[in-house]
Amino acid sequence: MRNMDVRRVREKIENVTALPTIPKVLNKLLAVIENPRVSLNEISNFIAGDPALTTKVLRMVNSPVYGFPGRISSVNQAVILLGLTVVKGLLLGVSVFDLMQKTMTGLWEHSIGCAIFSRIIAIKKGHRDPDELSVDGLLHDIGKVFLVLQFPDEYQQALAESRRDSLTIYSSEKNRFNTTHSSVGSWMARKWRFPASLIDVIEYHHKPQLTKNTPLESSIVHLADILVRSRGYGFPGDDFVMPVEQAAWDVLGFDEADLAEIFKEAEESLGMTEDLAL
Repeated sequence: MRNMDVRRVREKIENVTALPTIPKVLNKLLAVIENPRVSLNEISNFIAGDPALTTKVLRMVNSPVYGFPGRISSVNQAVILLGLTVVKGLLLGVSVFDLMQKTMTGLWEHSIGCAIFSRIIAIKKGHRDPDELSVDGLLHDIGKVFLVLQFPDEYQQALAESRRDSLTIYSSEKNRFNTTHSSVGSWMARKWRFPASLIDVIEYHHKPQLTKNTPLESSIVHLADILVRSRGYGFPGDDFVMPVEQAAWDVLGFDEADLAEIFKEAEESLGMTEDLAL
């Protein structure tokens, strides 16, 4: 099936929680995330009430994805240190982990790699909140999960088309759905009331030159995505390593020495993430 009506795609995507394949904990989490008045205490209690989720959160917080390696011993401590936005994004990331593993082998690893690279690049640029950039990197491809969940056969056809015709998965999605994982991810992030900056980065991580609101953040995740692809860590749906958009280079202002430092630091971190196969 080609050239689906994008309104039908969006309607079906936004009803993803009606699927029987959605884990109960994720359904409960989405209800928490969508509450605009949810407090840190409520989120902390939600995590603490699920031992498996507690374990996943503590593993992630104590990993190189965040800035507290081996130092966080309780959910309350994690929630207070990271803040509401980061914790909500982290929760969504670990909660869709199983779905990522089932929908596309290697997507979780790619997402973790992008989170690590995003944080390192953000620190190098002196960004005020590199942990939020790690969430941007972790969730940048979240739209792929929901496309696969709602359109499993069609997405497999998109993957096959990508391999057969040497297209990026982004182009194959556009051919088949009249939209891409970037837009799908931004629809869901908006539905879940995530910050405008995160919605924007998800939407524009492939085309940072088009954003008016997050040129730095979108450029950081754009570069991180390309660097983790070039490293061959995980699988985002195709094997392409695209050129960095000139607008992103201009915003970031890096040279070869900077990239070498980023790769060196990322390599050390990637070697410490094996236990994140939660």
